[in-house]
Amino acid sequence: MKTGSAIAVYFITWWLCLFVTLPFGVKNPHEAGETVELGNEHGAPVQPMLWRKVLATTILSTIVFALVYGQVTYHWVSFDDLPFVKAITTD
Repeated sequence: MKTGSAIAVYFITWWLCLFVTLPFGVKNPHEAGETVELGNEHGAPVQPMLWRKVLATTILSTIVFALVYGQVTYHWVSFDDLPFVKAITTD
């Protein structure tokens, strides 16, 4: 895998992992027992903990990218190894 492709795949993987980690540990004011001030959104998180989520996203995306990179580079699993995929043969 070339460097530019690896950076692009990591970037996409990082953003997908960010959207996976964003909802964890979020409480809105109603769940936290606080009152909502006038002009604030009722569903807005009280403490979003974004730096913790950025760190978790970076760790998770690094692991996912390592698996993708290993598969692309070393071909750990092929379609022939999967029992539920029938090989298409042309006669």
